[in-house]
Amino acid sequence: MGRAKKKDKSQFREFLESILIAGILAFFIITFVVQSFVVEGPSMQPSFHHGERLFVNKFIYRFREPERGEVIVFEPSGAPSDKFIKRVVGLPGETVELRGGDVYINGEILEEDYTQDPPRRNYGPYEVSPEEVFVLGDNRSNSSDSRFPHVGMVEYNSISGKAFWVYWPINEMRLVQEPAY
Repeated sequence: MGRAKKKDKSQFREFLESILIAGILAFFIITFVVQSFVVEGPSMQPSFHHGERLFVNKFIYRFREPERGEVIVFEPSGAPSDKFIKRVVGLPGETVELRGGDVYINGEILEEDYTQDPPRRNYGPYEVSPEEVFVLGDNRSNSSDSRFPHVGMVEYNSISGKAFWVYWPINEMRLVQEPAY
């Protein structure tokens, strides 16, 4: 009987150690590498739809700055407890203007094939400050983004990461595509 109890104790200890290691690994991955995000609302249509789930690469911006066209998840300055998903349009030092349904970067029209509809209101010109990006939703007429004070410019330190893979629903699973400018 003594041997059976020792064997049960060692199996139980092994099980607890496995759970502990799995918990530590999950914490490390979620904190520093990849996190899940759920799209809420229509602001990123047609690229992303309400209820889609995607993974966000939290690691990438530790080594480089965001680039135009990337889809990021961030905490807006006016609502730090929320997470938004938008596309990077303007980079530090650039002048962004929305006029006549087009987006202008430093006076040049930005060619976009991922938007649902053009912006209805004019905005800017606005010069993007260092360590900030200007973001817009792909559904321009139904998006709270950098044009609005409660969102504003997105500071690098408020960016959670870059969206890279839609994993739910399964029939819509895909890598997040970035436009080539």
